[in-house]
Amino acid sequence: MESVELHQKERVILVSVSVNILDDLDADEFALLASSAGAEQLDHVFAQRVKPDPKLFIGSGKAEEIAERVHELEANLVIFDHALTPAQERNLEKIMKCRVIDRTGLILDIFAQRARTHEGKLQVELAQLKHLSTRLVRGWSAGFEQQKGGIGLRGPGETQLETDRRLIRIRITQLKDKLEKVQQTRLQGRAARQKAAIPTVSLVGYTNAGKSTLFNHLASSDVYAADQLFATLDPTLRRLDWDGIGTVVLADTVGFVRNLQHDLIESFKATLEETLEATLLLHVIDSSSPDMLEQIEAVEGVLKEIGAQAPVLRVYNKIDVSGEEPKLIYARPHEPERVYVSAHSGQGIDLLHNAVKECLMGQHQMFELTLKPTHGKLRTQLYNLNVIRSEAFDDEGHLHLQVMIAPQKLEQLIRQAHISLDDVLGEQATRFKRPLEEFEIKR
Repeated sequence: MESVELHQKERVILVSVSVNILDDLDADEFALLASSAGAEQLDHVFAQRVKPDPKLFIGSGKAEEIAERVHELEANLVIFDHALTPAQERNLEKIMKCRVIDRTGLILDIFAQRARTHEGKLQVELAQLKHLSTRLVRGWSAGFEQQKGGIGLRGPGETQLETDRRLIRIRITQLKDKLEKVQQTRLQGRAARQKAAIPTVSLVGYTNAGKSTLFNHLASSDVYAADQLFATLDPTLRRLDWDGIGTVVLADTVGFVRNLQHDLIESFKATLEETLEATLLLHVIDSSSPDMLEQIEAVEGVLKEIGAQAPVLRVYNKIDVSGEEPKLIYARPHEPERVYVSAHSGQGIDLLHNAVKECLMGQHQMFELTLKPTHGKLRTQLYNLNVIRSEAFDDEGHLHLQVMIAPQKLEQLIRQAHISLDDVLGEQATRFKRPLEEFEIKR
């Protein structure tokens, strides 16, 4: 099967084409993508078109110019920072006498290098096969017309190209079936978390925004993090205890990038499902990037495309580089909108903890509880949350607690312990007006 993968330090010429003034091109990011794939950049050619040429995407004169540079520099690969049709790739290869791939082929190569888990490798192979299925070409003479022959195989038969396409379709079906099984496993784990009322906080953001570094800081983990695009591809989940909230599942997902093809998003939907089902999204933003606004727009575009509807808290990272101060900004009282932190230095992480706590649990309030000796499970859960401010026993053996906790969380704990609100809260129970049925639906 023909491959579009790059080899280490392949000698490459990059081509950026602006089709109109609205084109969202970033030469530095494109060069970093190529470098992340292990390419040795020999030259970066820029071109401008009113509209793409159906045959070559660029004009014939520009194509000849690039062909001369390929010959002069002894390049063996040309990469376009744009989506090319299969015909355009083939026509350009004939002129340039070397392989030509587009932005999607480049990103797929990086994904192939980064995938570590079984699921990640399945998703990469699926995306590569979908991309390759439209680009099958045979270079041998009369290849498209050559038929199978022999006893039992005489007649129309099928061309070698059709055979390859059929085999690819079979493999794509197999991969989809395997990913469906992975998805079912994920659904079972997610259903168990939802039944136990465990919130999921998912980190999303532009690639290289610092998600994995922040994830490591919050989860005390050692997920691979580096200053490169798509440093991590596979989703990572960690269960941790968060003061005032309890058990939380923290999820790190693949980074987004501008001009990401729809097929790539489709292939990685299993990975992005943690984003779809999250209780809260932390949109990690590189506050030091000159393209910050465009990157925010790209991430929000992908979130909209996959149908993510969870509340979003913007986390402006890398303030140690941008020079900003750690701060927490509210959209309205008790509704955090954005927080400024440095995952590298730890600045503002305490503000991020508080913001997540408020987003998940709402404003914390003081409550006085009366627990009977049979309410030991509730007492243990409150201790685990670190929300108890004082405690004292009365002559009847009842435990009187003062707790600082969000009303929603307290109600949830009391109902899960199958205790009446009146028994524990007394007159304070009138603060909770929601019926049990509504609570059960939310769970």
